[in-house]
Order: sequence, then C-alpha cells, then structure tokens
Amino acid sequence: MSYGDGQNKTRNAGLVIIIVLSCFSGQVLCQDSPNDTTIQLFAEAIYSSLSNFTSIFKDEIKEHLGFCIVDVDADWDGAFNFSKNLNFLTQCAQKAKGDITQRICTAAEVKFYAGSFATSSSRSSSNYLKPNKNCNLSSWVDGCEPGWGCSAAQKVELNNSQDIPVRTSDCQPCCEGFFCPHGITCMIPCPLGAYCPLAQLDNDTGVCEPYRYQLPPGKPNHTCGGADIWADITSSREVFCSAGSYCPSTVQKNPCSRGYYCRTGSTTREKCFRLASCEPQSANQIITAYGVIVFAGLSLLLIIIYNCSDQVLATRERRQAKSRERAAQSVRESQAREKWKSAKDVAKKHAVELRAQLSRTFSRRKQPDLRGVGSKNESSQTLMVTGGSGTSQKSKGKKKEKSNLTKMIDQIEENPDCPEGFHLAIGDKNIKKQAPKGKQLHTQSQIFKYAYGQIEKEKAMQEQNKNLTFSGVISMASDIEIRKRPMIEIAFKDLTLTLKGKNKHLLRSVTGKLFPGRVSAVMGPSGAGKTTFLSALMGKAHGYTTTGLVLVNGKVESIRSYKKIIGFVPQDDIVHGNLTVEENLWFSARCRLSAHLPQAEKVLVVERVIECLGLQPVRDSLVGTVEKRGISGGQRKRVNVGLEMVMEPSLLILDEPTSGLDSSSSQLLLRALRREALEGVNICMVLHQPSYSLFKMFDDFILLAKGGLTVYHGPVKKVEEYFSGMGIVVPERVNPPDYYIDILEGIVILNTSSGVNYKQLPVRWMLHNGYPVPMDMLKTVEGMEGTSGESSSHGGANPGGEGEDTSFAGELWQDVKTNVDIKKDILQNNFLSSSDLSNRKAPGVLLQYRYFLGRVGKQRLREAGTQAVDLLILLVAGICLGTLAKVSDETFGASGYTYTVIAVSLLCKIAALRSFSLDKLHYWRESGAGMSSLAYFLAKDTVDHFSTIIKPLVYLSMFYFFNNPRSTVVDNYIVLLCLVYCVTGIAYIFAIYLEPGPAQLWSVLLPVVLTLMATHSNDENNKYVKYIADYSYPKWALEAFIISNAKRYAGVWLITRCGSLYARQYDLNHWFQCLVCLVLTGVLGRIVAFFCLIVFQKK
Repeated sequence: MSYGDGQNKTRNAGLVIIIVLSCFSGQVLCQDSPNDTTIQLFAEAIYSSLSNFTSIFKDEIKEHLGFCIVDVDADWDGAFNFSKNLNFLTQCAQKAKGDITQRICTAAEVKFYAGSFATSSSRSSSNYLKPNKNCNLSSWVDGCEPGWGCSAAQKVELNNSQDIPVRTSDCQPCCEGFFCPHGITCMIPCPLGAYCPLAQLDNDTGVCEPYRYQLPPGKPNHTCGGADIWADITSSREVFCSAGSYCPSTVQKNPCSRGYYCRTGSTTREKCFRLASCEPQSANQIITAYGVIVFAGLSLLLIIIYNCSDQVLATRERRQAKSRERAAQSVRESQAREKWKSAKDVAKKHAVELRAQLSRTFSRRKQPDLRGVGSKNESSQTLMVTGGSGTSQKSKGKKKEKSNLTKMIDQIEENPDCPEGFHLAIGDKNIKKQAPKGKQLHTQSQIFKYAYGQIEKEKAMQEQNKNLTFSGVISMASDIEIRKRPMIEIAFKDLTLTLKGKNKHLLRSVTGKLFPGRVSAVMGPSGAGKTTFLSALMGKAHGYTTTGLVLVNGKVESIRSYKKIIGFVPQDDIVHGNLTVEENLWFSARCRLSAHLPQAEKVLVVERVIECLGLQPVRDSLVGTVEKRGISGGQRKRVNVGLEMVMEPSLLILDEPTSGLDSSSSQLLLRALRREALEGVNICMVLHQPSYSLFKMFDDFILLAKGGLTVYHGPVKKVEEYFSGMGIVVPERVNPPDYYIDILEGIVILNTSSGVNYKQLPVRWMLHNGYPVPMDMLKTVEGMEGTSGESSSHGGANPGGEGEDTSFAGELWQDVKTNVDIKKDILQNNFLSSSDLSNRKAPGVLLQYRYFLGRVGKQRLREAGTQAVDLLILLVAGICLGTLAKVSDETFGASGYTYTVIAVSLLCKIAALRSFSLDKLHYWRESGAGMSSLAYFLAKDTVDHFSTIIKPLVYLSMFYFFNNPRSTVVDNYIVLLCLVYCVTGIAYIFAIYLEPGPAQLWSVLLPVVLTLMATHSNDENNKYVKYIADYSYPKWALEAFIISNAKRYAGVWLITRCGSLYARQYDLNHWFQCLVCLVLTGVLGRIVAFFCLIVFQKK
C-alpha cells in the first residue's frame, strides 16, 4: 500500500468521527434563536448528543483508528467540542432558514465519502467522489461542486447508515465552519484548529481563495462557497489555522501578539518563556537562549573537571598521606616516655633471666664455626627485644624495639645457613602465653613469624583506634597469633608437552620436585620451554597433549583445586595504572584473602608486603599508564609481585619478575621473596641472566635446554660440582648460569677432552639420576649425532612426524582440528570446576561486588577528564542536530529523531567500549586467580549506569532547546534513557568479543545501517529488510520518539496523525512496548556480553 493509500484509509476511518457531529447538530439547530440563552441550550444539547453518539461509534473508531486514537473521548473533545463558541452554528442555522438538519451529512453519506477517499491517491482524485444518487452523469446539481451543499426534500434520519437521502433542492454555498466535499451535496463541520471561512474568487487566477478549487465552467451565476476538504496537512493545508495565528473557533482567526507563539492548527495562544524570543505572529518560541546558557555553564564545568580533576585528586591523596604521618608522629611522641619507663622497669625485673641468657649465649664461642658470632649478636639483640616485649598494653611499639627486630631479621637474611638456634627470652606474662614452647624460638621461620607478628599487631591496634597505620613501627604486643599457611609440594615425573596437531615437544621427560620453603630458579636459552613449564605446573597449558604425572603433596590431584592459595605473577606488569600502589594491593588482599580473616589482619598483611617490597615511599602514588607517568618501572614490577604476595600464597610462580630491573632492585625483590619462603611458601620463578650474587640467593636451580629437556635440577650449591664432574668448569670471573646457557646455545664450544657434547647434557642428567631415557635420545650418548638426535634435543619433529608431502588442504584441516581442540580445552577449563582443597573460603560474590564497585568508582573518578570530554561532545552534537533538524509537523520531527538515534547510539557505544576493552588483561589475571567474573561485570555495569543517566540529560539539554519539539522533556528523556541502556549492552559485546579496532568499527557501522533500514522498512519489495528492521533497536527508539511527539497533535491534526502513523506502521499504544523492547535488548546484550567474558578468554 502506498503512502497516499495509507492516508486515505485513515481518512475513511477518521471521517467516522464527523458523523457524530452531523447527527447531534441536526437535532438541536432547528431552533433559530441568536440570543445567549439559545446558545447555552445548544451547548447542553451538544453534550447530551455527544454522550449518546460517541458510545455508538466508539467501537468502530477503536477498530479502525485504535493505532492513532487511544482515548476516544479526549480526542473527540479536542476535535469537536464547540461549547466555547457556537456562533458558527447559529449563523449557519440563520442562513439555512432553519433547515440545517436537512443539509448536514448522514452516517451513510459520511461512510460513502470516506469510502471514496480510500480509493484515491492524490488530491485531484480525492476531490471528486464516485457517482452517487445525488451526483452522477445524469444528475449534477450545484451542490455537487466543491464548497456547495443542498437540502433534502424529505425528513432526514441522521443515524441512518444504509441509505443516502435525496438531497438536490435549494443548493447554496457551504456555511462558514463547515466543509462540503466535491461530489456530495451535504455539509460536514470543520474540526477545532481549522479555519473554514467562505472562499473569495481571485479574478487573476480564477481560484477560490484560500482554497484551491475553481468555479465550474458554463455556470456564470455560480460563486465560491466554503471549504471543500479536511484531510492531512499536505492535502489540505489551507484548512489548518496558519502558523502565527490562533483560531478560537473554525470561523475566527486572530494573530499572535508579542510574548506569545501560535503553532499551526492552534486554538489558543501559548505564552513564551521569560528568556524566549517571541515576535508578533511567532509560529514557535525561540528558546535557544536557555540552550546557550546551559551550554556555557556545562562546558565551563566540564573544562574545569578536565583540567583540574587530577590536581584535586593528587591534593587529596597528599593530604591523606600527611595525615597518616602526623598520626604516626603523634603516637610516637605521646607514648615514647611511658614506653621507655616501662622498658626500664621490665629490664630491672628480669635482670637474673638476662644474665642467665647472656651466659648461655657467650658459651657458644667455644664452637669453631665462625657463624657463632652471628648467633651471639643475634642472641644479644634478642635479649634487648625481650626487654621491650615485657611492656604493658599501654606501650605498644618502641623505636629501640623496632631497630632490634629489624636488625635481627636482616642478620638472618645475611647468614641464612647458620645451624645454631636463636633464643628469645620471654619476660612478660602475656607474651609467655603466646610464645612457642620452651620459651625459645629455634628456627628462622619462627623468628620471622614472631617478629612480623609484633609489627603487625601494633598496626592492627592502631587501625582499631582509627589511627592510620605507618610502616616500620614494631610493637611487642601481647596476644599475637601465628597463622600457618598450608604447604604445597609439587612433584612431576616424566612430564612431556606436545603441541597438538604437530609432533613437536615443548617439554620432554621433565622430572623433579619443588619443595615448600625454597626458592627455585628456572633458567635456559630462548625456546627452552621455561614459561611452558610454569604453565604446565599451574594447569594452564592449553593446546598441548600432556603426558606424565604431576603430584600435589604426593597425590594425583588437580593443581586447580588449590588455586585459591596459588599465586602467579605474569611476565607483563598487569597493574591498574589509575590506582595507587596501596589501592592495588588492598584490592587484591580483600578479594583473595580468607573471608573469615579480620579486617585488622588484612591491614597488617598489606603493610608487611609494602614494607618488604620497599614500596613505602610510593604507597600513595598512582602506578601510572603509558599516557600518564607514574612510579618507576622497578617499583611497578614490585607492585606486580605484591599483588600475589598479599594473598599469602602457599605456591608462588613468577614469570621473569626481574626482567628490566637493575641489580639492587632485583636483590630487593628476591629478598622479599626469601622472606615469603621462610613462611613455608613454595616459590618458583623464571629468570634471564641473573647476577652472581642474585644467583646465590636461590635454593634450587632448574636448567632447561631447547626442547624442554632438563639439564640440571638441584641445589644451587651443587650445580658447579655437578658440571665439574663432566669436565665443564666455569672460568674465573664468569657467572655460572650465563656460562651454562651459552653452552646450551652453542656459543661456548666445549673441549673435546671432556668427551661431552652440549646435546648430550640432558641425557647425562637423566642417566645421572636413573631416569628413563627415550630411545631416540640415547643415540646422542652413543656418538650418533644425526638429524634425529639434534631435532629431538632441540624440540624438532619426532620420528614418524608429519610428512613433507602433506598437501595444503591437509595442513589446513589439521590446523582447524587443532584450533577446535584448543577451544574445547579452554571451555572445559572455564566451566568445569574442580573440588576446592585449599581450605580457604574466599569472599562471596556480593562482597567481591562491593570491592569491585569501590575500585571501579575510584577509577571513574580519576578518569573524570575523559568523561568530561564525552559529555562535551554530546553537548555539541545536541546543538548541531537540534539546529539543523527542525521539527516538521508533517512527520512529527522524524528527521531530527533519526539523527538523534544515530548520534546517541554511536557516541555512547564508543564511550562504553572503554569499560571492558582496556581492562581485558587485568580481568584475565584476576579471573585466573579465582576472583568472581560476575562481581566484576556487575560492578562495571553499575558504575556505567551513572553515564546512562547523565548522558541523555546532557544531550537533551541542548537538542530540546534548539529543536523545540511538541513532546515533553520527560518523554524524550525516558526514551533516550532506554536507548542508551540498550546500546551500552550491545557495546559490551563488541568490547569483550572483538579487538579494540574492529569493536570501534562495528560501533559506528551498526547504528547507521540499522537506522537506515528502520526508516525504509515499509518497502514491501524487500521483506528481509523489513524483518530485520522490525526487530532492531533503532526502529523501537524512533517509534517511541515519534509517538511521544504525535500524542501532542490533536484537533485538526487527527487525520494527519493517523495517516503518518499508518504510513510508518506505528501505534500509539506501543510506546511502553517500545521502551520495554529497548530495555530487554540492553539486558540481553549484557547477558551475551557476560557469556563472552567467561567463554572467550585470552588466546
């Protein structure tokens, strides 16, 4: 059906409305009394007739016009409630000499007129109706001409909808306030908002103005009559009350005065806003002044936020740091005197115990081992600590105590191999209760636990007293509990990893153990499979065929069952750059430490890690990003390690933690890791070319050759002894690990006198330990250094590998199968949960959601500049589109709303991409560590709701003031709110599933294409386009916008409203339905995005 057909069909149903007026008018206007009393009686009769006839025609109106008329009574009153001014009725009654009831159309005539309209497609054809009883080829009276009507000779039943009466006598021009269609001899009242005066002949053109019909030829006595048609505005604009004027009745038109505006079809004048510009005869108020004021204010605010947000946050953080230091200084100054006095009292009280302890300590000098000196010093320092530990609870922490404990810890690190125990005399009663049995601390681990326990206890007490914690203050508190971490021992036997689809070994026949409390270093040349080895231990090796055994604490169990107490430090520094050092560590501690651990204990863990890693000077500094400078690279690397240390792991795996660090930073980091090892943590890391001093700090050394073959796995102290036994001696002033790696790379050529080739070193290690050796590797020992031996030792193809004559299609099919297997492994890894054997209950989803929400909120505050730019762009877009796309009464502002859907969708999608595109690496690390993906996603979405609420308001503040549609601000805001929520959910899918480049491209392309399809969906030649458009969000948004605007058009606009809505296939009843569809699309988009988040992990 064409656009004209749609309009005419609506006229057919729309003119049903007119018959009611025709009926009740005929009943009351037979009385010819021009006085006020009669007019009042007319009004009462009209209301009684209206109540009768609306009930008769209401069902028919709902059936035919239900899509454009929601409230029949309200729209009826808006179009045909003439109670305020009935002069045109009395004038017509006087002119018709009392037979007005004989001239008004009956129900049958109105239906005939409307039916003829339905078959027309243009104005020329619509002004000439089909032949009927009164107007045909044999009978064509003057009343058949446009603007003229006749009287019926017999009594007319206006309710008769079956028979058209004979109406050919006393033909006269149509009365003012009525219109007489061409080809029918009755009158129909014009609706409110129309202006229907008698026409005047224009002698120059021969046209009856203001209408566009001409006088019939051959009838010199025929004059211009009244209006001839009421239809949509494009077909009958001359009937509508012109812009700049208002028409209180259908026969009266008044110009708008200054300070008021009158839209097309107005019955009253509207007062302009205070700052609006309204000249005489204004068609609309110009409220751009409000838009300029709002734009200037918001722009200034956003510019200030963009330029000053960083300074405000930096000042706030600096003040917090100063407040923390002042609190610490206040604690020191206020309690120093009492602590010193308490320390002297305790020292006097325990003089006997001190002398006995000193005698036992000095008796060690009889031993020949020089390390006894260190023991003596440490014991004496311990005695000094003991004096401080006997203080009361009022004296928590003393500078002298801090110095003693710190020195004791440092000396243990400098001399870790001292076989002597370290005695600690306990003097205070409360301390005695918590001290180890026998009042002595005999192991390094116990000393560290005790010392750090004292440090942490004071910090906990200060946290409870709402004093900010400060690093370095050690208190010998009274009720410290030593928490023990579970031990994890990893044993692997004949571990082999083969790349799926290719017979290439990345690890082969690797056997060994990783012990708790020891720090192991994995080294080797490039391509030796060091990172693959760590991934295999962590259970994260995807795309490989794994053989061999991996035992956890001597049992065949999945390592993923212990992931809550396993830390993995990736090679890249995946740290949130827009958070401070302390905030990064705090978040990791809250989400990964036990949920039952008190808050004070968590504070202490974080403080201890900050202290160990030397991050105290930069604890309140932002980590920084590529665009914004933060802490140094070495400090960033230590924060990367600290994220895993704060969760108190039992197994800590590190991938090249010292890469890019200088020697001092590397030693500081390794010193902190050794402290963790003293707690029983199993630590294993990959290193590249460590210095000799750093190398000696490790307990175990794992050396891999190319192809993932073990060359050495044992204590660091015995590595030189092992290689010396094969004739490989490290030259003087050469770093042993560097020398061994150079040998495996083939850079250093071994002497032939040793009888050892670098290719034979892995086999020699297997034979040395009695491990089974594959047959192809035994050939290297026998001197057969053929191709197979070389390829095997360097990770080449195995015998029976893929042939050289494999076709391209075969290789392609094999690659496809391999990729499918890899995807399958990843899905199984993500969805198949293993039993938890870590005995640690992490925080639940709701608690993690709270932590994520706080973190994302801080990040958004620090990104206020970026948010301000987004809002500023929306302001400019609102001004441009509101100025260029003026509201058209014919389409109810469809063009402006079309541009709005495209612009808002595009800008909001691009901004929403940042929520997930920039944090993919961080999410992969956190989800791999066991953090809740649901809490992460919900927190991101919750914080983005702020933008969802603000952005429609910002855009509408400009668009509405510069476009000035008839719909209310509230209606437009609700539609924009649902639209932004919808497109944000779609943007999440792009951000998570696609790379940043393609995601941005799709975010731009999709709204443009879908909106064009939605605006051209009425083309019946392409059913597929229509189907897609009906289920696309731009169609729902456009329909909601146009409906909210079309509801404001009433009276003379009824047929225009129905025709426009029918042409677009919109329905006034679907406004809420469109909003629901937009919201549901946003929800569905978020569900799909979350599914992609947990399924499509890092490739």
